[in-house]
Amino acid sequence: MTTLHDFTATTIDGQERSLGDYAGQLVLVVNTASECGLTPQYEDLQNLYAEHAGAGFVVLGFPCNQFGAQEPGTEAEISGFCQKNYGVTFPMFAKVDVNGDEAHPLFAWLREESGGEEVEWNFAKFLVDGEGKLVKRYSPRTTPAEMGGDVLRLLEIGL
Repeated sequence: MTTLHDFTATTIDGQERSLGDYAGQLVLVVNTASECGLTPQYEDLQNLYAEHAGAGFVVLGFPCNQFGAQEPGTEAEISGFCQKNYGVTFPMFAKVDVNGDEAHPLFAWLREESGGEEVEWNFAKFLVDGEGKLVKRYSPRTTPAEMGGDVLRLLEIGL
């Protein structure tokens, strides 16, 4: 059975990283964009991460330029934007496609595990438990604050 831990991804600074490094943690995978009306969610994602990181929670940001070309920058520009404007400290990865033939295998798997529907827009969110299994998919408009109860509940029951 495939899990989140079976995938690798390139970090925003160009290093290959095994997502198996996040085994045992509650993981929120998000496709992000810097020029989207939902971009202010970065602040809430950072707050959610900061609040629960010590309890075994991590946010993984994957910039994507597939929706309205709202992530046109380079990885260095994206990283600088996120740090300067939102103080992002959670792990960010290189730009990926989330739909179509060129979709990153992680997102192809997340889509399949959540019913097969394409990712509809920037800031779609996928909550994955410590064993690497998808727990829940959230729409782009679901705010990180609205997900806080699910995060807390899963952390309290030990993922």
